[in-house]
Amino acid sequence: MSSVSTAMAGIAGGTGAGIALRLLATLFFSLMSLSVRLASVEAPVGQIVFWRSAVALVPILVYLAWRRQLRHGLRTERPLGHVMRSLYGCAAMFFSFLSIAHLPLALATALSFLAPLIVVPLAIATLGERPGIVVVAATLLGFLGVGLMLWPAMVGPELAVGTLIGVGAGLACAATTALAKTEIKRLTATEAPAAIAFYFAIICAAGGLATLPFGWASVGQTALIALIASGVFGGLAHIAMTEAVARAPVSTLAPFEYTAMIWALLFDLIIFALWPGFISLLGALLIVSAAACVAFADRIGARLKGVPA
Repeated sequence: MSSVSTAMAGIAGGTGAGIALRLLATLFFSLMSLSVRLASVEAPVGQIVFWRSAVALVPILVYLAWRRQLRHGLRTERPLGHVMRSLYGCAAMFFSFLSIAHLPLALATALSFLAPLIVVPLAIATLGERPGIVVVAATLLGFLGVGLMLWPAMVGPELAVGTLIGVGAGLACAATTALAKTEIKRLTATEAPAAIAFYFAIICAAGGLATLPFGWASVGQTALIALIASGVFGGLAHIAMTEAVARAPVSTLAPFEYTAMIWALLFDLIIFALWPGFISLLGALLIVSAAACVAFADRIGARLKGVPA
């Protein structure tokens, strides 16, 4: 009996804490997106990228100091790997913020879930992989969702240029995110998660600063607070994510990523008084459902074959 109690306590203390931290990380990422949306009213994307990345260094460095990893946690054996990961990640951030600036948060969030779907045709074309029917069907379902999200912009009396820009940026964000995740996977073999987050923030801040000659805006108090908040929430999200992965398997944490849609819908409704049209919302739900199917393709395939997952 005591061994069962010990096991349950371990689950509650380890996996349970990991799930709570993953939910917290999703909330922080959602608050970061909200801050970006608010800042985009006055600030260009490059300026937002700089503030989000530069300010995020503060909580990351405080976290490293608290973990007593400030001296050794930033050592790296693969500086070029960090550069490649950060370039892909910085491009993904630019595209993500551009998408958020032109779309309701719920639609921009849904597009961000396309990353695992884009990997499927890439794997078929470049790696010769042969995914199962569940993955193929989910991928087609996801891209059908993109078509539905685009539909209102294409059939309206006037072409909604902002919607086209937002969806195009969202697709580009998903593609570059998929590439960035590939580089992260390679880096985690030798590099600490804190080092990956730190060098990413440094390089992205430099990338945002490089847009200064193209014009930065003189922002008001509300936009300035939003710019600072985007960095604080972004840094806290990375810390919470790191701690979550340290406590629970990634496969266990994966489903809780989709709670971001709940936050996005709530922010759109409460703060911006926006509700996506039925067709757009249906497209968003198809994308999220497809991404979930790809994430759990093995379990779904096993159930369809009558094999215990």
